[in-house]
Amino acid sequence: MKKISLFIALMGVLMLTGCESEAEKVSYNLSQQADNFNVVRQLTVINCIEGDVLFQMTGKRSITADTADNQLEVIVEDEDGSYKKHFIGLSDNVTYVLEDLGETNVSKYKYTLNYNPKMWIPVDVQTID
Repeated sequence: MKKISLFIALMGVLMLTGCESEAEKVSYNLSQQADNFNVVRQLTVINCIEGDVLFQMTGKRSITADTADNQLEVIVEDEDGSYKKHFIGLSDNVTYVLEDLGETNVSKYKYTLNYNPKMWIPVDVQTID
């Protein structure tokens, strides 16, 4: 009797682990497509104190949120097959929005990076003679 009860309990656990919602499947598939550089994404980094957009990146890329280092890691692929990794530091007053723009006729090797010119602090360099 114990063996039958154990078998039934095990079958119940196995049946429940196979249940995945449609949204979870779609989310996984979209993430895989983006990580394989098949989806155009727009990343917008925002200064929450001032409400200003610091910069935007648009193109096909893989993005990972590294919570241990409090940063985003953005990987892009160049035409020669090499990869470049960009790091975007996050803080309690800087956040981001990532929008999947879908598949378009954009080369996966081209991307744009637009900085908000108001966010650059002017520096007056003085040299010592």
